[in-house]
Amino acid sequence: MSTAMITGSNRGLGFATAEALAARGDRVLITSRRETDAKQAAATLTAKGHEAYGIALDVTDADSVRDAADWVRDNFGALDILVNNAGILPEATHGAAHEFASVALFQETFATNVFGAVAVTEAMLPLLRTSSAGRIVNISSTMGSLNEQLNPESPYYGMVVPAYQSSKAALNAVTIALSKKLADTAVKVTSVCPGFVQTDLAPGNREQAPLTAGEAAVVVVRAATLPTDAASGTFFDLDGTVAW
Repeated sequence: MSTAMITGSNRGLGFATAEALAARGDRVLITSRRETDAKQAAATLTAKGHEAYGIALDVTDADSVRDAADWVRDNFGALDILVNNAGILPEATHGAAHEFASVALFQETFATNVFGAVAVTEAMLPLLRTSSAGRIVNISSTMGSLNEQLNPESPYYGMVVPAYQSSKAALNAVTIALSKKLADTAVKVTSVCPGFVQTDLAPGNREQAPLTAGEAAVVVVRAATLPTDAASGTFFDLDGTVAW
């Protein structure tokens, strides 16, 4: 049985990923900034016969990250799968005008989308290294692809949310660097774009997005369960490789 931790997983894509992994027989660790939310989500899965635990984890709080790592170590001694799912898009609801962008929004977005993912990864790596098939999945976005942002034919070309897009581009760079750092280990690192998902990330998603959270979770599970001979340091979506 593999042990999987998914950040920001009390609802939406994170919960759907946890449910899909649990259905495979994995032990899932559901996390949320509020412990009660995490435990309630975990209880939903345990009621279906799965092994699930709810843990408080605020990826922007160093003490919370350390406590979560200590909890995993004390209870299971190892971690096989880490899905860095926690992410925010405050630009979607921030209506103030700027010449280009808000520095405060950049700081807020990077705190969760980049620094939070790095902090959790750093804390969990000693546990992942003990796994015979450790997997790290960074939830990115094609909106962060530099290739797509520069391609006038891309449906993403006209989207300008600089803090979010640059945070996902930075997260992709983290994936590449981490894959190099772990090249001589059994740990594989992947960026995935789940697609346009019906979640609360941005207003209107539930009405406009074509994918349910369960449908989008398929690509996350694929990355979380890469075979031994698969490449590390890649970026893909449901249709295949995404250009960096």
